[in-house]
Amino acid sequence: ERLKAHRLTSLVEQKDRAATVASNAFMRVIYGEDHPYGRDPSGTEESVSGLTRDDVCGFYAEHYGPSNATLIVVGDTTMADIISLLERQLGHWKGAPRRAAITIPPPQPAPRRVYLIDRPGAPQSEIRIGSPALARNSPDYFPATVMNRVLGGQFSSRINMNLREKRGLTYGARSAFIFLKQPGPFMVAGGFTGSGTWEAAEQLLLEIGAMHREGVTDEELEFSRMGLSGGFALSFETPFQVAGALQNIVLYGLPDDYYERYIESLASVTSGDVMRVARATLDPDAMAILVVADAAGTKGGLESLGRGEVIMLDTGGAPR
Repeated sequence: ERLKAHRLTSLVEQKDRAATVASNAFMRVIYGEDHPYGRDPSGTEESVSGLTRDDVCGFYAEHYGPSNATLIVVGDTTMADIISLLERQLGHWKGAPRRAAITIPPPQPAPRRVYLIDRPGAPQSEIRIGSPALARNSPDYFPATVMNRVLGGQFSSRINMNLREKRGLTYGARSAFIFLKQPGPFMVAGGFTGSGTWEAAEQLLLEIGAMHREGVTDEELEFSRMGLSGGFALSFETPFQVAGALQNIVLYGLPDDYYERYIESLASVTSGDVMRVARATLDPDAMAILVVADAAGTKGGLESLGRGEVIMLDTGGAPR
């Protein structure tokens, strides 16, 4: 009951955080409420209120067991010591057999639509643009990562230089491929001046469209690859970081030598690879545009981006 009360309070509070509202509603819009990625992992007020202790214990019994677990150890020890300790401490551990993974394909690309959540009087807006894209174990992970660094994955990216430095519409805008076990989204995100909402959305679409049509220059490609390679070693400075890398191999089904070949994989990315992935994942005419803003001052301008239609949503992302 204590944890439920805490979670319910958080769910109420997040309705006042425009950035959280925008991100949660965006995922619901592009995946639908029947897909796991379309649901807020924090739950809803209704779902949390209905949870019982039996629900929690039942879920634990069904999903938490040795057949479904992987142990990762990084430190000054040996396999013999670890096995001996495990046998003493967890040799008795039993649980349900490993369940087969459930794969739910993402929705098919849909024509571009604009969705608006009204926050009357809000001086700023939150914008999310994107669509379902790639899984973490996709062979296109490296071309997509190199491409995104140019588009919106670093301070000097095209998106940030245009909307922050050139136009002064934001303190910072970014793009990202959110690589999950199943195909996660490509998403452009940022907070913008309320009066510049339409212009910001238009410019974001233009930047996405330019990458979709033209890819990257040779100079951009080299700069991106060097930046990613140069920061790679910093990801392995602590035992915690090393364990996290090994966890990725287990969780996402990556090859055992994935990190040994990481630099090589980055260096092998060509402009042709980037162009191919850009064509496959960055079609601005097949993306959703989700805006949280003062509708009175923004709806009219946004209609032109949605072919004359703006779909109004509540704070949970459901149609109003």
